[in-house]
Amino acid sequence: MKQQHFFTLILMMASFVFTQSALAQLVQSTTYCNPLDIDYTYMVYNSSRNISYRSGADPAVVEFRGEYYLFVTRSFGYWRSADLVNWDFIKPAQWFFEGCNAPTAFNYKDSVIYFAGDPAGYGSILYSDDPKSGKWTPTASITYNIQDSELFIDDDGKAYLYWGSSNVHPIRVKELNKDNRMLETGAQKDLINLVEEEHGWERFGENNFHPTLKEGYMEGASMTKHNGKYYLQYAAPGTQFNVYGDGVYIGDSPLGPFTYMKNNPMSFKPGGFTNGAGHGMTMKQKNGQYWHFATMALASNSQWERRLCMFPIYFDEDGLMYSNTHYGDYPRFGPGHPTNPGEHCGWMLLSYKGKTTVSSALMQIRKSTSGDDESEMTAMPLVENSDGEVVSDVLTDESPKSYWVAAANDDQQWVKIELLNPGTIHAFQLNYHDHESGIYTRTEGLRHRFSLDVSDDGINWQTVVDRRESYKDSPNAYIVLNQPVQAKFIRYENVDVPGKNLALSEIRVFGTGLGEKPTEVKGFTVKREEDRRDVSSSWEAVADAQGYNIRWGIAPDKLYQSWLLYEVNEHFMRCLDRDTRYYFSIEAFNENGISGKSKIIKVD
Repeated sequence: MKQQHFFTLILMMASFVFTQSALAQLVQSTTYCNPLDIDYTYMVYNSSRNISYRSGADPAVVEFRGEYYLFVTRSFGYWRSADLVNWDFIKPAQWFFEGCNAPTAFNYKDSVIYFAGDPAGYGSILYSDDPKSGKWTPTASITYNIQDSELFIDDDGKAYLYWGSSNVHPIRVKELNKDNRMLETGAQKDLINLVEEEHGWERFGENNFHPTLKEGYMEGASMTKHNGKYYLQYAAPGTQFNVYGDGVYIGDSPLGPFTYMKNNPMSFKPGGFTNGAGHGMTMKQKNGQYWHFATMALASNSQWERRLCMFPIYFDEDGLMYSNTHYGDYPRFGPGHPTNPGEHCGWMLLSYKGKTTVSSALMQIRKSTSGDDESEMTAMPLVENSDGEVVSDVLTDESPKSYWVAAANDDQQWVKIELLNPGTIHAFQLNYHDHESGIYTRTEGLRHRFSLDVSDDGINWQTVVDRRESYKDSPNAYIVLNQPVQAKFIRYENVDVPGKNLALSEIRVFGTGLGEKPTEVKGFTVKREEDRRDVSSSWEAVADAQGYNIRWGIAPDKLYQSWLLYEVNEHFMRCLDRDTRYYFSIEAFNENGISGKSKIIKVD
């Protein structure tokens, strides 16, 4: 019996080791990182001004016959995926000449996809039962003066078109006849409008402040039906701002009336590396998990330079819709994860403020958006270290607007980063910048060719990523290592990228540090200002903390919003709703992990 127990114990231990190993492999292979890594299209918009940049915005995603289709503003086609992470571009046989603006798509009974999104505002609707082939059938134009449309077909077969993109006019709806070319039936109806005097997050401007313009834009309507309720989503206050988010009104009918959801904004990411989570749509995965695809503001070459993000969506016991954007631009578990899809996977940022040198520098620019909607640019002076290498401070500063431009685009260009502390590296994110690339539309054959090396001492190097012969176009390349490696130095070696010059805005390295996570934040205070939409907060700085994550919400167990900040120990927000009681907490983080949360503070 003792021998049998011994063998049983051995089997249990082996099973545990296998399970742990399998789990580690699962974590290593099923993650994604915002902004999403797809081959974004170069825009025609602004081409008359010789402004060349990629952009992806206003996403519409549908599941169709076990696969997913992603439609994006002015992309001259769309993407297909089997897992919501890896996307392949489809060039359709016929498409709108300038792409499609703020598209909508709807899967009707898994038999037909309907699509609309004409930039001229004419609501032609296309349909297809084989979107993989790129073949679509157009209807005659059925309406006009339509922007940011959302097509929704209810369970009873009735079809509705929601639309609106204005700082004056509301979101509207009209009923369509699905069986007769989507012709209008009945009168249109005004539904909702912004109420900035009550909802701070709807105020126009960076950080919800603008010295002269007071009316934000309401746009990007989207409809989700869940448990018999209708969740009408909308975006505010402007796509170029860090506070671009999505709110929700809830109704018992697709025609309303609708009531403002108390925990708005539903999708909100004002802090961190890439900001914004607005003008999105919510789709349901095959397994029942909801996802919100939305727009992030890059706004470096142009205000309309944008990227896409994806966050998990939930409905709480009170029927409130909310997303998880905490650490929203850090690696997250993929949609296929069995227990925590879309949640932060625990890998932290190892590269923040890493000591960086580069092969050459045509220019280095630090850029930011001010409250009056203007960009502030600073050209960094050329500085060399004692070895004669050019120093760069813009590639590890956690800002997508700052960037480095090399003197050429060839295999003589490189970047070296010395991490402040060694760590175990799991993944990289390379964020390329478009500097006078001269590309103005969807262009095939673009590729990013490079290698990534790591080192313990900066002398002996090991290649961990080899894309020197790659044909992949990855403007926001997210690369997960097959096996994690411990290192203190990283080297990027260029081969060839789109454009005349190699240009990068950020190299981000993710993994786990070898030290201790920071201690819990002390002295956290929150003060509601005379304008109750505003709140100021401060706290004692924590030794060894990279930054802090402020969480807040309408109840102690509903801290759904967060604002991630680096280094500072005070913050001012203008995004609260005037007549709502809030609860706040804060945590510190560094490359080793996240501290415990502070005691929750009630703010009446």
